[in-house]
Amino acid sequence: MKSKFVWLTVLVVCFAMSTTFLAQGKAAGGQGKAAPAASDAITGTWSGDWGPSASDRNQVTVDLKFDGKGGVTGTVNPGPNKIELMKSTFDAKTGAVHMEADAPGRGGAVHFIIDGKLEKGVMTGSWNHDKVKGDFKITKK
Repeated sequence: MKSKFVWLTVLVVCFAMSTTFLAQGKAAGGQGKAAPAASDAITGTWSGDWGPSASDRNQVTVDLKFDGKGGVTGTVNPGPNKIELMKSTFDAKTGAVHMEADAPGRGGAVHFIIDGKLEKGVMTGSWNHDKVKGDFKITKK
């Protein structure tokens, strides 16, 4: 009788452990895949607006990809008129974001410098080129 009790206890413990592991796998995206690291809060598609004033705004979509080491690649307004980001970084500890991009302008490329902060799925900050500056706010989709 004692051996049946031990066997039943082992069976119940094994069942409980397998259920826990299965639940963790589903929470991480199913099929045992690991959940994205918290430090990769920047990877994804972002949308919002930017402009030099509250009344002069431009809609924007930005696709970002974090390399896990501080570097970021991405595209502003993906599509035929996309602008590739360059010299872009993300500090996962502070939420600080730095991006640079060259956009076509009337007299040649316009070099944008963008600095922001990421908090709870929202990135806000400032941008400038030449003597023009403004702010932006984008939200992760």
